[in-house]
Amino acid sequence: MVVLDAEKAELAATYGDLPPPATTKDSVPKPNRRARRLFRTRRLRKAAVYSAAVVLLLLGLRTLTHLDPFTEGVGLWTSTYRSATDHRPLTLEDREKLFLSIPSAGSALAASRDYATHPHLAGSAEDFSDAKAILQLFQDEFNIHAPRAPPIFPAGTTRSREATLRLTRKHTLLKPSAWIDVYYPVLNTPLNRSLEILSSENIPVWTADLVEDGDPLDEDAHRYKDAVPTWHGLSRDGIAEGQLVYANYGTKEDYDELVASGANLTGKIVIARYGGIFRGLKIKRAEELGAVGVLIYSDPRDDGYVTVQNGYTPYPAGPARNPTSVQRGSVQYLSIYPGDPTTPGYPAYENAERTEGTNIPNIPSLPISWSNAERLLEEIGEIYTTRSGKRRLSGRSSVTSIKLVNHVDTKVTPIWNTMAAIPGHIRDEVVIIGCHRDAWVAGAADPTSGTVSLHEIIRGFGALLRKGWKPLRTIVIASWDAEEYGLVGSTEWGEDFSDWISDHVVAYLNVDVSVAGSQWNVGGSPSLAHIIKQTALDVPHPTIPGKTLWDARNDQGPFHGITPYVQNTTVDEEFMASYQVAQEAKNSLQTGVSPLGSGSDYTVFLQRLGVASTDQGFSFTPSDAVYHYHSIYDSQRWQEVYADVGFHKHVAVAQHLGLLALRIIDSIVIPLNTTQYAFELSDYLAKVQNLVPHGTSIDFSPLETSIYKLQNASLALDAEKTTAETKFKELLGKLPRRPHLGECKHHGGTWNSFTRWVKGVFGVETLDEPFRSMHAGSVHDSEREQYLAYIVNGEEEELEALLSQAIAHQDTQSRDYIPFPIGKFIKAAKRVARANKKLVAFERGFISEEGIPEREWYRHLGVAPGKWLGYGATTFPALTEAITIDNSTSAAHYQVYRLTMLLDRLTWDLRL
Repeated sequence: MVVLDAEKAELAATYGDLPPPATTKDSVPKPNRRARRLFRTRRLRKAAVYSAAVVLLLLGLRTLTHLDPFTEGVGLWTSTYRSATDHRPLTLEDREKLFLSIPSAGSALAASRDYATHPHLAGSAEDFSDAKAILQLFQDEFNIHAPRAPPIFPAGTTRSREATLRLTRKHTLLKPSAWIDVYYPVLNTPLNRSLEILSSENIPVWTADLVEDGDPLDEDAHRYKDAVPTWHGLSRDGIAEGQLVYANYGTKEDYDELVASGANLTGKIVIARYGGIFRGLKIKRAEELGAVGVLIYSDPRDDGYVTVQNGYTPYPAGPARNPTSVQRGSVQYLSIYPGDPTTPGYPAYENAERTEGTNIPNIPSLPISWSNAERLLEEIGEIYTTRSGKRRLSGRSSVTSIKLVNHVDTKVTPIWNTMAAIPGHIRDEVVIIGCHRDAWVAGAADPTSGTVSLHEIIRGFGALLRKGWKPLRTIVIASWDAEEYGLVGSTEWGEDFSDWISDHVVAYLNVDVSVAGSQWNVGGSPSLAHIIKQTALDVPHPTIPGKTLWDARNDQGPFHGITPYVQNTTVDEEFMASYQVAQEAKNSLQTGVSPLGSGSDYTVFLQRLGVASTDQGFSFTPSDAVYHYHSIYDSQRWQEVYADVGFHKHVAVAQHLGLLALRIIDSIVIPLNTTQYAFELSDYLAKVQNLVPHGTSIDFSPLETSIYKLQNASLALDAEKTTAETKFKELLGKLPRRPHLGECKHHGGTWNSFTRWVKGVFGVETLDEPFRSMHAGSVHDSEREQYLAYIVNGEEEELEALLSQAIAHQDTQSRDYIPFPIGKFIKAAKRVARANKKLVAFERGFISEEGIPEREWYRHLGVAPGKWLGYGATTFPALTEAITIDNSTSAAHYQVYRLTMLLDRLTWDLRL
């Protein structure tokens, strides 16, 4: 590994500064018997009942049945405070400061060296070992007792189902938990493959070396150069033979140009370069046009300035592309549906009924290196270039034949989603944070950089728990498996728990490749855009003092094309034009947050279930060292030498994603900006209107009217949620402290501790008095538990009758002791809960059971991966594709009608 000595010293010093070990049950002080006796007095017993009622009712009717003031086996006070010692509860500012102090470059580097120095292909023994390592991390950081039998549950079994479903069940008292869900999708692995040029006598005259060179300068790449052979995940087993045809990027437009030029792809083998669209769609269109096989290669023209032609040395000696590197990857038809091909729309249990799968190719394919592609392109001859740099596809094919062999082992393969949960006070509102764990080889960038950032978030949450923090909302953290094959682990879990997710999940926060270059990019639901930006403005730039993470959206790499060997640099015009268009589109966004297409684990949450989602990471720019995507050279050495020297970018992503999560988890009103979303719909419509061919008439006026009505309804919701939160905070601030009883252990001290606890839940600090702590055991009063039973069982009428009776029978002194208007507080809490329900329902409102035509798995009519893009987002997808792909006015009118009805219903729901 190449790291400067000074940097090593800095990282070692940072990594050595770790938080103290988790608090155990044994460290909790024993109950104080005298305090228990005092607590049973009539006056204090009533005080406890009223205080608990405030705590449990303050979050509204739905929250009432799910609020849990106890953790299993641990008292009320230790669920909020570090222990029964004199420490103040953490304010919101305290929580954020503590969290931001935990992610460190040294810890991130150490984690990366643990996870990125060996292969971990989905379904492999190494992958299972990593799944258990993440499970151990959860147990260590969240103080989870490891059960005698490992908590590894086959999906669909009672224990697997209960691990998730119990998190929001009102009668269950929970501590943090961690487990592994096992799913059983159909995957494949390579057996043997070959690629040859045949003579006219059908004799091989050239054979491709399909193994990356594994230069010893990169020790891990050398060790594992053929550990995971170069092949396409979910590719078709078979042999193809035919002439070679070049198809540029293999986009639909490229194929259309070929057909227009007179090319006939029937019986041909297509060769296309990576880029532009998801690799599987390059094969899909070739198959539709009659091709018998496809080769896809990595072209140095897509490496920007950092090429051998511009004087840069190939990796590992320099930053340019290693010419033998190969991009593995799935060739699933991602825009049709993700996940296990054989169980579309339902979970891949071990005994699941399976289909043939309609989202995978019927022709074989192989990924190849530039060094092999260069030789094959010689068989075709010159590829012409226009002055603009656009490759003109002549339709020319090779004279000789090419033989492609791809034999794979396709079978049901177990995969492992490692999960953890931290129960919150509001049990029926859940925030999920996720990153996939599997890689094509070692995957130092994809996805280990994301796993490393998630590792630091886990450590940060662990530190908060040790300080006594309990989140307001429940947190689920997921280390997904088999993402690389087609988002399999997250999709199967999402299909498995679709009803639970729809009922409870507030937001899904994703990280995948957190560091692969210099420029920070972020995408997400428009409702999350403002809090994403504000949080990025509160996180320091990873390398430039005085700047923020938000400023890193415009960063470029260090290699700008001028080398000692070449002064006149060249760069592929077509690539740069495409890059500039993408940059301009990003910079034109009002919020700076792009819509999400697909290609990572947010897909099932956003585009099938309607959960507001986000994704982020540092991306490759034309002046960065070449990112060897899905190659053996996506290695730990490349990450340390070129991608993130010092591992500060890994830390910045962890800080941003974790801080964003905290602000959603611990907010009173969920920070979803539906009005931003509603007004962006006007931009979506304007984009569609610009796509209508000249001379075609489509009536968009009903949709324009619906968008206008939705905008007004959202503005009204803004006013309501602001008023609801203001009133709630006002009443929260009025929780009474009895000054004349403040020094009395029997009366005021207990009451004051309760009221401080209530405020502590919301991070409200009270500085007018020293905190008076209580022993954990003092709350385990049997009579108090009897009162609490009405609350935890959701028996609101019985509870209100009990409170009325208690007030009616107390003496004058007791009435003075509990003067707080509980009814007003309950009303304010219910008002907040109603506003939150509407905020969460906004994204759900774009879900149509009918789905998008020809790919009904995708049900979000606001945004989806483009039908012929896979990665990239298409807004108003069904309407857009009716115009641009179907070229059908009647289909477009029908999609206008569908959107209008959808938005009208959403408007109605917001106004109820």
